[in-house]
Amino acid sequence: MNTTLRLLSLALLGALAACSRSPGPDAAQPRTAIAADAASGLIVNEWALPVPDGAAQPDLSVGPEGQLLVSWVRKQGDRNAFQYAAYLGDDSWESAPKTIAVGRTLTANWANTPHILMTDDRALWAHWLQTPADGKSPHASDIMLTRSPDNGVHWAPPVAVNDDATGTEHGFVSMWPAGQDAIGMAWLDGRKTAGAMHMHDATKHDAGAAGEMTVRGARFDGALQRSGEAEIDASTCDCCGTDAALTDTGPLLVYRDRSDQEIRDISATHLRVGKWDAPKPVHADGWKMTGCPLNGPSVGAWGPAVAVAWYTAPNDKPVLRLARSKDSGNTFDAPVDVDSGAALQGRVDVAKDGDATWLVWLREDGKGQTVQLARYANAGGAPRTTKLATLAGRGRGTGFPKIAVRNGVAFVVWTDIVEGRPRLVGAKVAPRG
Repeated sequence: MNTTLRLLSLALLGALAACSRSPGPDAAQPRTAIAADAASGLIVNEWALPVPDGAAQPDLSVGPEGQLLVSWVRKQGDRNAFQYAAYLGDDSWESAPKTIAVGRTLTANWANTPHILMTDDRALWAHWLQTPADGKSPHASDIMLTRSPDNGVHWAPPVAVNDDATGTEHGFVSMWPAGQDAIGMAWLDGRKTAGAMHMHDATKHDAGAAGEMTVRGARFDGALQRSGEAEIDASTCDCCGTDAALTDTGPLLVYRDRSDQEIRDISATHLRVGKWDAPKPVHADGWKMTGCPLNGPSVGAWGPAVAVAWYTAPNDKPVLRLARSKDSGNTFDAPVDVDSGAALQGRVDVAKDGDATWLVWLREDGKGQTVQLARYANAGGAPRTTKLATLAGRGRGTGFPKIAVRNGVAFVVWTDIVEGRPRLVGAKVAPRG
Protein backbone atom coordinates (compact mmCIF):
# COMPACT_ATOMS: atom_id res chain seq x y z
CA MET A 1 0.00 0.00 0.00
CA ASN A 2 1.36 3.38 -0.98
CA THR A 3 2.54 5.30 2.06
CA THR A 4 2.30 8.67 0.31
CA LEU A 5 -1.48 8.43 0.51
CA ARG A 6 -2.72 9.15 4.01
CA LEU A 7 -6.18 9.11 5.48
CA LEU A 8 -7.30 12.15 7.40
CA SER A 9 -9.45 12.05 10.52
CA LEU A 10 -11.87 14.74 11.58
CA ALA A 11 -9.35 16.27 13.94
CA LEU A 12 -6.89 16.97 11.13
CA LEU A 13 -9.42 18.95 9.19
CA GLY A 14 -9.56 21.80 11.70
CA ALA A 15 -12.77 23.61 12.40
CA LEU A 16 -15.56 21.43 11.09
CA ALA A 17 -18.81 23.16 11.89
CA ALA A 18 -21.86 21.59 13.40
CA CYS A 19 -24.91 21.03 11.24
CA SER A 20 -25.46 24.13 9.11
CA ARG A 21 -28.28 25.27 6.86
CA SER A 22 -26.10 26.82 4.17
CA PRO A 23 -22.67 26.22 2.66
CA GLY A 24 -21.20 29.37 4.21
CA PRO A 25 -19.25 32.18 2.55
CA ASP A 26 -15.92 30.38 2.36
CA ALA A 27 -17.41 27.53 0.34
CA ALA A 28 -19.89 29.53 -1.69
CA GLN A 29 -19.74 29.20 -5.45
CA PRO A 30 -20.76 31.84 -7.98
CA ARG A 31 -24.33 31.19 -8.99
CA THR A 32 -25.04 29.42 -12.26
CA ALA A 33 -28.16 30.24 -14.25
CA ILE A 34 -30.33 27.14 -14.04
CA ALA A 35 -34.01 26.99 -14.95
CA ALA A 36 -36.59 24.74 -16.52
CA ASP A 37 -37.90 25.33 -20.02
CA ALA A 38 -41.30 27.02 -19.75
CA ALA A 39 -43.21 24.12 -21.32
CA SER A 40 -41.38 21.34 -19.50
CA GLY A 41 -43.82 20.84 -16.64
CA LEU A 42 -40.85 20.84 -14.25
CA ILE A 43 -39.83 23.15 -11.42
CA VAL A 44 -36.08 23.75 -11.11
CA ASN A 45 -34.28 25.41 -8.20
CA GLU A 46 -30.62 25.83 -7.40
CA TRP A 47 -29.22 23.31 -4.94
CA ALA A 48 -26.53 25.18 -3.03
CA LEU A 49 -23.59 22.87 -2.35
CA PRO A 50 -21.04 23.25 0.47
CA VAL A 51 -18.28 22.48 -2.01
CA PRO A 52 -15.11 24.55 -2.37
CA ASP A 53 -14.12 25.95 -5.73
CA GLY A 54 -11.89 23.62 -7.73
CA ALA A 55 -13.99 20.50 -7.11
CA ALA A 56 -14.82 18.06 -9.91
CA GLN A 57 -15.72 14.40 -10.55
CA PRO A 58 -18.90 14.31 -8.45
CA ASP A 59 -20.63 11.23 -7.12
CA LEU A 60 -24.12 11.16 -5.61
CA SER A 61 -25.81 8.39 -3.60
CA VAL A 62 -28.79 8.02 -1.27
CA GLY A 63 -28.31 6.63 2.25
CA PRO A 64 -30.72 4.25 4.01
CA GLU A 65 -32.46 7.13 5.82
CA GLY A 66 -32.60 9.42 2.79
CA GLN A 67 -29.27 11.19 3.27
CA LEU A 68 -27.74 12.43 0.04
CA LEU A 69 -24.00 11.84 -0.08
CA VAL A 70 -22.10 14.09 -2.48
CA SER A 71 -18.40 13.40 -3.10
CA TRP A 72 -15.77 15.02 -5.30
CA VAL A 73 -12.04 15.29 -6.02
CA ARG A 74 -10.22 18.60 -5.52
CA LYS A 75 -6.66 19.64 -6.22
CA GLN A 76 -4.69 20.75 -3.12
CA GLY A 77 -1.25 21.90 -4.20
CA ASP A 78 0.48 18.89 -5.71
CA ARG A 79 -1.99 16.44 -4.18
CA ASN A 80 -5.59 15.40 -4.86
CA ALA A 81 -8.15 15.30 -2.05
CA PHE A 82 -11.21 13.02 -2.07
CA GLN A 83 -13.96 14.75 -0.04
CA TYR A 84 -17.68 14.50 0.69
CA ALA A 85 -20.66 16.15 2.37
CA ALA A 86 -24.03 14.78 3.57
CA TYR A 87 -27.31 16.55 2.77
CA LEU A 88 -30.15 16.05 5.25
CA GLY A 89 -32.89 17.95 3.44
CA ASP A 90 -34.50 21.39 3.75
CA ASP A 91 -31.21 23.01 2.70
CA SER A 92 -29.52 21.45 5.73
CA TRP A 93 -26.08 19.85 5.54
CA GLU A 94 -24.76 17.60 8.26
CA SER A 95 -21.47 19.46 8.58
CA ALA A 96 -18.77 21.17 6.59
CA PRO A 97 -17.11 18.96 3.94
CA LYS A 98 -14.99 16.09 5.23
CA THR A 99 -11.89 14.57 3.65
CA ILE A 100 -11.66 10.83 3.04
CA ALA A 101 -8.18 10.61 1.53
CA VAL A 102 -5.48 12.87 0.12
CA GLY A 103 -2.24 12.15 -1.69
CA ARG A 104 -0.01 12.67 -4.70
CA THR A 105 -0.90 9.26 -6.07
CA LEU A 106 -4.65 9.66 -5.65
CA THR A 107 -5.80 9.78 -9.27
CA ALA A 108 -8.04 12.48 -10.70
CA ASN A 109 -9.70 11.23 -13.90
CA TRP A 110 -12.68 12.93 -15.57
CA ALA A 111 -14.34 9.63 -16.52
CA ASN A 112 -13.09 7.17 -13.88
CA THR A 113 -14.51 8.69 -10.71
CA PRO A 114 -14.54 7.67 -7.03
CA HIS A 115 -17.77 6.60 -5.33
CA ILE A 116 -19.25 6.80 -1.85
CA LEU A 117 -22.19 4.97 -0.25
CA MET A 118 -23.74 4.20 3.14
CA THR A 119 -24.91 0.76 4.29
CA ASP A 120 -27.76 0.03 6.71
CA ASP A 121 -25.41 0.08 9.71
CA ARG A 122 -24.70 3.74 8.78
CA ALA A 123 -21.09 2.92 7.90
CA LEU A 124 -19.61 4.90 5.02
CA TRP A 125 -17.71 3.18 2.22
CA ALA A 126 -15.53 4.94 -0.35
CA HIS A 127 -13.15 3.96 -3.11
CA TRP A 128 -10.69 5.83 -5.31
CA LEU A 129 -7.93 5.13 -7.82
CA GLN A 130 -4.27 5.21 -6.92
CA THR A 131 -1.20 5.03 -9.16
CA PRO A 132 1.80 2.96 -8.07
CA ALA A 133 4.52 5.02 -6.41
CA ASP A 134 7.39 3.23 -8.16
CA GLY A 135 6.87 5.26 -11.34
CA LYS A 136 7.44 2.19 -13.51
CA SER A 137 3.82 1.94 -14.65
CA PRO A 138 2.61 5.48 -15.43
CA HIS A 139 -0.71 4.25 -16.79
CA ALA A 140 -1.38 1.70 -14.04
CA SER A 141 -4.11 2.21 -11.45
CA ASP A 142 -5.25 0.27 -8.42
CA ILE A 143 -8.62 0.55 -6.69
CA MET A 144 -8.42 1.47 -3.01
CA LEU A 145 -11.31 0.87 -0.58
CA THR A 146 -11.91 2.23 2.90
CA ARG A 147 -14.74 2.27 5.46
CA SER A 148 -15.76 4.62 8.26
CA PRO A 149 -17.93 3.23 11.09
CA ASP A 150 -18.38 6.63 12.78
CA ASN A 151 -19.72 9.06 10.20
CA GLY A 152 -16.40 9.99 8.64
CA VAL A 153 -14.49 10.70 11.86
CA HIS A 154 -12.12 7.77 11.32
CA TRP A 155 -11.41 5.77 8.18
CA ALA A 156 -9.91 2.27 8.06
CA PRO A 157 -6.51 1.82 6.43
CA PRO A 158 -7.36 1.32 2.74
CA VAL A 159 -7.09 -2.05 1.04
CA ALA A 160 -6.52 -2.75 -2.65
CA VAL A 161 -9.69 -4.08 -4.25
CA ASN A 162 -7.65 -5.64 -7.04
CA ASP A 163 -4.83 -7.64 -5.49
CA ASP A 164 -3.10 -8.84 -8.68
CA ALA A 165 -0.16 -6.36 -8.50
CA THR A 166 0.27 -6.55 -12.28
CA GLY A 167 0.95 -2.85 -12.86
CA THR A 168 -2.05 -2.60 -15.19
CA GLU A 169 -5.21 -0.51 -15.22
CA HIS A 170 -8.20 -1.05 -12.96
CA GLY A 171 -11.23 1.12 -12.30
CA PHE A 172 -14.70 2.13 -13.49
CA VAL A 173 -16.15 0.74 -10.29
CA SER A 174 -19.71 -0.01 -9.21
CA MET A 175 -20.65 -0.42 -5.53
CA TRP A 176 -23.87 -1.61 -3.87
CA PRO A 177 -24.96 -2.61 -0.34
CA ALA A 178 -24.61 -6.36 0.18
CA GLY A 179 -26.31 -6.73 3.54
CA GLN A 180 -26.40 -4.54 6.61
CA ASP A 181 -22.62 -4.23 6.97
CA ALA A 182 -21.06 -5.28 3.66
CA ILE A 183 -20.82 -4.11 0.07
CA GLY A 184 -20.49 -5.62 -3.36
CA MET A 185 -18.12 -4.20 -5.96
CA ALA A 186 -17.57 -4.72 -9.67
CA TRP A 187 -14.78 -3.18 -11.72
CA LEU A 188 -12.86 -3.26 -14.98
CA ASP A 189 -9.74 -5.31 -14.41
CA GLY A 190 -6.68 -5.10 -16.66
CA ARG A 191 -4.52 -7.87 -15.24
CA LYS A 192 -4.59 -9.65 -18.62
CA THR A 193 -3.73 -6.56 -20.67
CA ALA A 194 -0.03 -6.06 -19.92
CA GLY A 195 1.57 -4.45 -22.99
CA ALA A 196 -1.72 -3.31 -24.52
CA MET A 197 -3.06 0.17 -25.23
CA HIS A 198 -4.43 2.02 -22.26
CA MET A 199 -7.84 3.07 -21.00
CA HIS A 200 -7.13 6.73 -21.59
CA ASP A 201 -6.50 6.29 -25.32
CA ALA A 202 -9.94 6.09 -26.93
CA THR A 203 -8.62 6.52 -30.48
CA LYS A 204 -6.75 3.26 -30.72
CA HIS A 205 -7.49 -0.43 -30.49
CA ASP A 206 -7.57 -0.88 -26.75
CA ALA A 207 -6.40 -4.39 -25.95
CA GLY A 208 -4.96 -6.19 -28.94
CA ALA A 209 -3.00 -9.39 -28.65
CA ALA A 210 -1.79 -8.69 -25.13
CA GLY A 211 -5.09 -9.73 -23.57
CA GLU A 212 -8.56 -8.49 -22.80
CA MET A 213 -10.02 -6.17 -20.24
CA THR A 214 -12.36 -8.10 -17.94
CA VAL A 215 -15.10 -7.35 -15.44
CA ARG A 216 -14.56 -8.77 -11.96
CA GLY A 217 -16.62 -8.63 -8.78
CA ALA A 218 -16.24 -9.33 -5.07
CA ARG A 219 -17.89 -8.80 -1.68
CA PHE A 220 -16.23 -6.90 1.18
CA ASP A 221 -17.29 -7.16 4.82
CA GLY A 222 -16.96 -4.63 7.64
CA ALA A 223 -13.33 -5.64 8.19
CA LEU A 224 -12.61 -5.04 4.47
CA GLN A 225 -12.12 -8.77 3.94
CA ARG A 226 -13.01 -10.00 0.46
CA SER A 227 -15.03 -13.04 -0.51
CA GLY A 228 -16.70 -14.44 -3.59
CA GLU A 229 -14.32 -12.80 -6.08
CA ALA A 230 -15.08 -13.87 -9.64
CA GLU A 231 -14.50 -12.94 -13.25
CA ILE A 232 -17.88 -11.79 -14.55
CA ASP A 233 -17.01 -11.24 -18.21
CA ALA A 234 -13.78 -12.21 -19.99
CA SER A 235 -13.80 -9.41 -22.61
CA THR A 236 -15.27 -5.95 -22.15
CA CYS A 237 -14.82 -2.38 -23.32
CA ASP A 238 -11.67 -1.00 -21.69
CA CYS A 239 -12.76 2.42 -20.48
CA CYS A 240 -16.54 2.65 -20.17
CA GLY A 241 -18.10 2.91 -16.75
CA THR A 242 -20.03 0.12 -15.10
CA ASP A 243 -23.14 0.61 -12.96
CA ALA A 244 -25.23 -1.48 -10.58
CA ALA A 245 -28.62 -1.25 -8.87
CA LEU A 246 -30.39 -3.35 -6.27
CA THR A 247 -33.56 -4.97 -7.59
CA ASP A 248 -36.00 -7.03 -5.54
CA THR A 249 -34.04 -10.13 -6.58
CA GLY A 250 -30.55 -8.74 -5.89
CA PRO A 251 -27.84 -6.75 -7.68
CA LEU A 252 -28.06 -6.07 -11.41
CA LEU A 253 -24.81 -5.00 -13.10
CA VAL A 254 -24.64 -3.26 -16.48
CA TYR A 255 -21.56 -2.46 -18.59
CA ARG A 256 -20.39 -2.03 -22.17
CA ASP A 257 -19.43 -5.39 -23.57
CA ARG A 258 -17.03 -6.18 -26.40
CA SER A 259 -17.32 -9.01 -28.93
CA ASP A 260 -14.67 -10.53 -31.17
CA GLN A 261 -16.16 -8.42 -33.99
CA GLU A 262 -15.77 -5.20 -31.90
CA ILE A 263 -19.50 -4.86 -31.20
CA ARG A 264 -19.80 -2.65 -28.11
CA ASP A 265 -23.36 -3.08 -26.87
CA ILE A 266 -24.64 -3.02 -23.28
CA SER A 267 -24.81 -6.23 -21.27
CA ALA A 268 -26.53 -6.99 -17.97
CA THR A 269 -26.02 -9.72 -15.40
CA HIS A 270 -27.51 -10.66 -12.00
CA LEU A 271 -25.76 -11.86 -8.88
CA ARG A 272 -27.84 -14.76 -7.57
CA VAL A 273 -26.90 -16.76 -4.48
CA GLY A 274 -23.28 -15.72 -4.81
CA LYS A 275 -22.92 -16.45 -8.53
CA TRP A 276 -23.18 -14.20 -11.58
CA ASP A 277 -25.50 -15.15 -14.43
CA ALA A 278 -24.24 -15.36 -17.98
CA PRO A 279 -24.40 -11.76 -19.30
CA LYS A 280 -27.21 -10.86 -21.71
CA PRO A 281 -27.53 -7.86 -24.02
CA VAL A 282 -29.97 -5.17 -22.91
CA HIS A 283 -30.57 -4.46 -26.59
CA ALA A 284 -28.80 -5.49 -29.79
CA ASP A 285 -27.69 -2.09 -31.12
CA GLY A 286 -24.91 -3.62 -33.19
CA TRP A 287 -22.53 -0.70 -32.60
CA LYS A 288 -19.18 -1.62 -34.09
CA MET A 289 -16.27 0.47 -32.82
CA THR A 290 -12.56 -0.34 -32.62
CA GLY A 291 -11.81 2.13 -29.83
CA CYS A 292 -13.25 2.87 -26.43
CA PRO A 293 -16.09 5.45 -26.44
CA LEU A 294 -15.65 6.44 -22.76
CA ASN A 295 -19.43 6.27 -22.37
CA GLY A 296 -20.85 3.57 -20.13
CA PRO A 297 -24.45 2.71 -19.18
CA SER A 298 -26.41 3.70 -16.09
CA VAL A 299 -29.07 1.71 -14.23
CA GLY A 300 -31.74 2.49 -11.66
CA ALA A 301 -34.16 0.15 -9.89
CA TRP A 302 -37.25 0.32 -7.69
CA GLY A 303 -38.34 -3.16 -6.66
CA PRO A 304 -38.78 -5.17 -9.87
CA ALA A 305 -38.87 -2.03 -12.06
CA VAL A 306 -35.52 -1.35 -13.75
CA ALA A 307 -34.34 1.32 -16.17
CA VAL A 308 -31.07 1.27 -18.15
CA ALA A 309 -29.84 4.26 -20.16
CA TRP A 310 -26.85 4.36 -22.51
CA TYR A 311 -25.16 6.11 -25.44
CA THR A 312 -24.67 4.25 -28.69
CA ALA A 313 -23.89 5.12 -32.31
CA PRO A 314 -24.72 2.33 -34.77
CA ASN A 315 -24.02 3.40 -38.34
CA ASP A 316 -22.32 6.51 -36.92
CA LYS A 317 -25.66 7.88 -35.70
CA PRO A 318 -25.39 8.90 -32.02
CA VAL A 319 -28.45 8.13 -29.90
CA LEU A 320 -29.28 8.01 -26.19
CA ARG A 321 -31.50 5.05 -25.34
CA LEU A 322 -33.64 4.02 -22.39
CA ALA A 323 -34.79 0.45 -21.85
CA ARG A 324 -37.12 -0.58 -19.05
CA SER A 325 -37.88 -3.88 -17.36
CA LYS A 326 -40.75 -5.06 -15.17
CA ASP A 327 -39.03 -8.24 -13.95
CA SER A 328 -35.85 -7.00 -12.26
CA GLY A 329 -33.89 -6.87 -15.50
CA ASN A 330 -34.45 -10.45 -16.63
CA THR A 331 -36.05 -9.10 -19.81
CA PHE A 332 -36.24 -5.57 -21.25
CA ASP A 333 -38.83 -3.84 -23.38
CA ALA A 334 -37.70 -2.32 -26.68
CA PRO A 335 -35.75 0.87 -25.91
CA VAL A 336 -36.99 4.39 -26.56
CA ASP A 337 -34.69 6.97 -28.09
CA VAL A 338 -34.34 9.83 -25.59
CA ASP A 339 -32.04 12.07 -27.67
CA SER A 340 -29.98 11.86 -30.85
CA GLY A 341 -27.74 13.76 -33.22
CA ALA A 342 -24.16 14.90 -33.56
CA ALA A 343 -24.40 17.20 -30.53
CA LEU A 344 -25.19 14.30 -28.22
CA GLN A 345 -22.33 13.62 -25.80
CA GLY A 346 -24.12 10.98 -23.75
CA ARG A 347 -22.43 10.71 -20.33
CA VAL A 348 -25.80 9.71 -18.94
CA ASP A 349 -26.94 8.99 -15.40
CA VAL A 350 -30.32 7.54 -14.41
CA ALA A 351 -32.30 7.40 -11.16
CA LYS A 352 -35.61 5.73 -10.35
CA ASP A 353 -38.31 5.86 -7.70
CA GLY A 354 -41.86 4.58 -7.42
CA ASP A 355 -43.25 7.31 -9.68
CA ALA A 356 -40.78 7.89 -12.49
CA THR A 357 -37.46 7.35 -14.22
CA TRP A 358 -35.14 10.39 -14.34
CA LEU A 359 -32.21 10.91 -16.71
CA VAL A 360 -29.50 13.54 -16.99
CA TRP A 361 -26.98 13.82 -19.84
CA LEU A 362 -24.83 16.24 -21.85
CA ARG A 363 -25.00 17.83 -25.31
CA GLU A 364 -22.43 20.06 -27.01
CA ASP A 365 -22.74 22.14 -30.19
CA GLY A 366 -21.34 25.41 -31.51
CA LYS A 367 -23.18 27.37 -28.84
CA GLY A 368 -21.69 25.40 -25.96
CA GLN A 369 -22.29 22.43 -23.71
CA THR A 370 -25.63 21.90 -21.98
CA VAL A 371 -27.02 19.72 -19.19
CA GLN A 372 -30.25 18.00 -20.23
CA LEU A 373 -32.86 16.27 -18.07
CA ALA A 374 -35.88 14.07 -18.72
CA ARG A 375 -38.56 12.53 -16.49
CA TYR A 376 -40.50 9.48 -17.69
CA ALA A 377 -43.56 8.88 -15.49
CA ASN A 378 -44.43 5.29 -14.68
CA ALA A 379 -48.03 6.12 -15.62
CA GLY A 380 -46.92 6.74 -19.21
CA GLY A 381 -47.36 9.72 -21.47
CA ALA A 382 -44.79 11.98 -23.04
CA PRO A 383 -41.63 12.62 -21.01
CA ARG A 384 -41.02 15.96 -19.34
CA THR A 385 -37.73 17.34 -20.63
CA THR A 386 -35.70 20.46 -20.03
CA LYS A 387 -32.31 22.04 -20.50
CA LEU A 388 -31.01 22.57 -16.98
CA ALA A 389 -28.02 24.77 -17.79
CA THR A 390 -25.61 26.00 -20.43
CA LEU A 391 -22.04 25.43 -19.28
CA ALA A 392 -18.98 27.59 -19.66
CA GLY A 393 -16.88 24.43 -19.94
CA ARG A 394 -16.51 22.23 -22.98
CA GLY A 395 -15.10 18.84 -23.82
CA ARG A 396 -14.16 16.16 -21.32
CA GLY A 397 -13.40 18.45 -18.39
CA THR A 398 -17.09 18.65 -17.45
CA GLY A 399 -17.10 14.93 -16.78
CA PHE A 400 -20.31 13.07 -15.98
CA PRO A 401 -23.37 14.61 -14.33
CA LYS A 402 -25.01 12.67 -11.49
CA ILE A 403 -28.64 12.34 -10.41
CA ALA A 404 -30.48 10.89 -7.41
CA VAL A 405 -34.14 10.96 -6.35
CA ARG A 406 -35.36 11.70 -2.84
CA ASN A 407 -39.04 12.06 -1.89
CA GLY A 408 -40.02 12.59 -5.51
CA VAL A 409 -37.45 15.33 -6.12
CA ALA A 410 -34.45 14.81 -8.40
CA PHE A 411 -31.11 16.18 -7.21
CA VAL A 412 -28.53 16.79 -9.92
CA VAL A 413 -24.82 17.62 -9.63
CA TRP A 414 -22.46 18.43 -12.49
CA THR A 415 -19.05 19.99 -13.18
CA ASP A 416 -18.61 23.29 -14.94
CA ILE A 417 -15.30 24.93 -15.83
CA VAL A 418 -15.07 28.68 -15.42
CA GLU A 419 -11.88 30.55 -16.26
CA GLY A 420 -10.02 27.26 -16.41
CA ARG A 421 -11.06 26.08 -12.95
CA PRO A 422 -13.69 23.40 -12.22
CA ARG A 423 -16.62 23.87 -9.87
CA LEU A 424 -19.63 21.78 -8.93
CA VAL A 425 -23.16 23.04 -9.51
CA GLY A 426 -26.37 21.55 -8.15
CA ALA A 427 -30.07 21.69 -9.01
CA LYS A 428 -33.33 20.36 -7.51
CA VAL A 429 -36.04 19.34 -9.97
CA ALA A 430 -39.66 18.40 -9.27
CA PRO A 431 -42.71 17.83 -11.47
CA ARG A 432 -45.16 20.70 -11.61
CA GLY A 433 -48.53 19.48 -10.39
